[in-house]
Amino acid sequence: MNKIIVSLLLALGLAGAVQAAGDPAAGQAKAVVCGACHGADGNSQLANFPKLAGQGERYLLKQMHDIKSGARPVVEMTGMLEPLSDQDMADVAAYFAGQKMSVGAAEAALVERGQDLFRGGKLAEGMPACTGCHSPDGSGIATAGYPHLGGQHADYVAKQLTAFREGERSNDGDSMIMRDIAAKLSNKDIDAISNYVQGLH
Repeated sequence: MNKIIVSLLLALGLAGAVQAAGDPAAGQAKAVVCGACHGADGNSQLANFPKLAGQGERYLLKQMHDIKSGARPVVEMTGMLEPLSDQDMADVAAYFAGQKMSVGAAEAALVERGQDLFRGGKLAEGMPACTGCHSPDGSGIATAGYPHLGGQHADYVAKQLTAFREGERSNDGDSMIMRDIAAKLSNKDIDAISNYVQGLH
């Protein structure tokens, strides 16, 4: 009897997970309007708009919910998500997650400093290495909702790190991990890390 109950609970749980999952094919059609800024495949050609290709579904979905609710204000996204349902956003996230992020190039003069910070942090100041959450190759940890940074536009990364440091962006959770880390970064540190991750793959 216990096995039957456990089987039913598992089946119901899996069914719920399937219903909540995004459909990449449906997401491609729903993401057409996103392509104007983020590129049809999620690889934005403009450095001030983030590349969405290859980001984990969990991260993308959280950002869309946060932007739609106002928890993460993004002026350029004003009203863009209003017509989308939770399922629509899940579908869009699934589509972009399945794409491959293009890789940029880092400025040679900034690579060494950027690599040192990304891989080693600033331990004397209590700042951990970026690799702990974003992985050594910058691919992030999709299951934990940590974003893929390798290949992302340097200008966009610098803008986000600065926003975290200045308290303009605060949707990193109650642990405030990104705000705490960014608070320990100078403008030169941010420039070096941003350029380094742009070429990381």
